[in-house]
Amino acid sequence: MDITCLGAARCVTGSCFLVENGEAKYLIDCGLFQGGKRMEALNRNSWGFKPSEISAVCLTHAHIDHTGRIPKLVKDGFQGKIYSTVPTIELVKILLLDSAHIQEMEAEWQNRKSKRRGEPVVQPLYSLEDAEACFPMFQPVQWGEIVKLSPSFSFRFRNSGHILGSSFLETWEGDPESGRKTVFTGDLGYKGQMIVKDPEILTDTDTLFIESTYGNRNHKSLQESEQELLKAILYSHAHGEKVIIPAFAVERTQELLFILGKFFREKLIPSMPVYVDSPLAISATAIFRGMKQFYDEGARAVLDSGGDPFDFEELILSRTALDSMAINEKTGPAIVIAGNGMCTAGRIRHHLKHNLWRPGCSVVMVGFQAEGSLGRSLIEGVRLVKILGERVIVRAKLFTIGGLSAHADQTALLDWLGNITNPKVRVYVIHGEQSISEEFARIVTAKFGFETRVPAMRDRIVPTSINPIPALAEPGEPAWRANLALLLRKAAEIRNALESSTRPVPQHVIQRIEEELLSAEGHLGEALQNITKNSVAAMK
Repeated sequence: MDITCLGAARCVTGSCFLVENGEAKYLIDCGLFQGGKRMEALNRNSWGFKPSEISAVCLTHAHIDHTGRIPKLVKDGFQGKIYSTVPTIELVKILLLDSAHIQEMEAEWQNRKSKRRGEPVVQPLYSLEDAEACFPMFQPVQWGEIVKLSPSFSFRFRNSGHILGSSFLETWEGDPESGRKTVFTGDLGYKGQMIVKDPEILTDTDTLFIESTYGNRNHKSLQESEQELLKAILYSHAHGEKVIIPAFAVERTQELLFILGKFFREKLIPSMPVYVDSPLAISATAIFRGMKQFYDEGARAVLDSGGDPFDFEELILSRTALDSMAINEKTGPAIVIAGNGMCTAGRIRHHLKHNLWRPGCSVVMVGFQAEGSLGRSLIEGVRLVKILGERVIVRAKLFTIGGLSAHADQTALLDWLGNITNPKVRVYVIHGEQSISEEFARIVTAKFGFETRVPAMRDRIVPTSINPIPALAEPGEPAWRANLALLLRKAAEIRNALESSTRPVPQHVIQRIEEELLSAEGHLGEALQNITKNSVAAMK
């Protein structure tokens, strides 16, 4: 079985892994790249495979950086099934519709500018119709259920404790009882997280792809984070200003509602309007309400007492654009929760434009901020930002609350890894900024002795070898670079085949390989001499 890293390798977003086993091709996740123009441009790159040749897709969870390119995959020819848990499927549907709306709106905005400049128009990455075309392909799977896609490939979802319905994925090459096992964590949560149940543990695997979003640091405790949020609310209330909270629609918004409900019930904060200014978050909260069997004990305790974990008297749901604009026409203390969480799109940008310059206002960051995002600029202390074409000075007080993250921090990741009993497991660190993934990989090797690597984009991994096969050249690069990469890839495959062979390789086969290698070495040496001669001539 070969695995090619097509996203979330030395970066946080765009999760996508191609699995090939000789019989079929599968995708593990198919997410959007996010975090600035350079990263988002990758969404329009060639796939690195033919979508029509993919037999099935397995989704670890609903977040758009793991699911957001599914409509493009279908539009480009994919016709198989998309497997995931029931909560994930329900959440993915609303997230893809919202993403498609954003794609259409951004293309329309860009085309208005392009027409004035006489430039070609652009098409949206996908449309609402493309998103809806995916829905019949979804196939629900229960946690713990083994699904056999072919005689040589099976998989199982298990609870990862990240968001509602999230999973890590166990896959087997051959029979699950005896076949080689590879696990993809997707995104991992941690013990004691709000609303969702604790992640299950993993004790055995041959190969592991593990996320590392927070692999270089630890979160504050939930109690410390609640106190920090309380401090931000009381600060802005005392100044008669708003608290602006950029939040993703799924999980983070529901966690905030859960905490704010507790604050109001315990009279820790004065009564004030709380706006959820996100139709997507409103829809996601409705899905959460219908999935009570997935709640943890804390959320169920609120239900058992007759309450609603996501509702309270002060809550106001802003569904329309007019509702949203009205918030900024009102003065006085209020809490505004709006998307998206990285401030790269959505209504949050309007609220920041109207409030960042106001002394006494609080901006509360409660989630990961990717490189290149407006949210990242704010937490790095930029004092002047450009929002919706207008320069805005930052006078608001910024609060960064890491303890509300749905991702496991360094300690939680290491604790989870510590359950693995196979000392020969091979670990590939993914889903993190390169420096963070590399730091985490070093810690894993030092602590457990596991062979650990940080693969690059388009690296092709053979689970029988720890060393990734060199990446293929990116689309649009010179042909010689692609051919050279292919040659290196074939050489690595030959090496892996010879080293992992369980039977002696016939001598005549070895002799033929050596002859071909000597011949190739001669041709490459001649080519190098010609290149060197040309370079010297050009310098004279």
